[in-house]
Amino acid sequence: MWHDMMTSGIPYAEKAARTVLVYLALVVLLRIVGKRGMAQLNTLDLVVMLLLSNVVQNAIIGDDNSLVGGLFGAAVLLAVDALLVRWAAQFDWVFRLLEGTPTVLARDGHYDERAVRHQGLRRGDLDVAVRSQGGDSIAETSLMVLEPGGTLVVELKHGDQVADKADIAQLRAELARLERRLG
Repeated sequence: MWHDMMTSGIPYAEKAARTVLVYLALVVLLRIVGKRGMAQLNTLDLVVMLLLSNVVQNAIIGDDNSLVGGLFGAAVLLAVDALLVRWAAQFDWVFRLLEGTPTVLARDGHYDERAVRHQGLRRGDLDVAVRSQGGDSIAETSLMVLEPGGTLVVELKHGDQVADKADIAQLRAELARLERRLG
């Protein structure tokens, strides 16, 4: 029993190469699929991610069911990921290569229908994003951008932005000034 748990079924160099190649292939495939999957992980996307992990498992481990082999593969996977994350933080070109660039989905209160379709997004979901940022409709936006990591950034037009603490403080000061003039 212990022997089977500790003896790798394939050479460690092969296991490392398999792990790195599968990782890079998945990065490329997920990059090709686009940002929508990262923007909102719905039920279908979750099922795909779970099945994807199962599909590539044998490509990484080969004929190895050992504990040591699995832990070695996990260590290689985490090391490659840490390296790429650090490179992406250090070099803009690596970040753009791995993550992509922002996509403008709406400008000056109008959707860019082509960009929305290309990202596989629904206008209804984007309308929800506008409302969650305090807007009533897309007409109140100056810009809507889907960032490379999947974050949806909504900028409302100046007059349509939600009041913040500074706005309220300014109104209170103005009211106090008017009260002094009247009183």
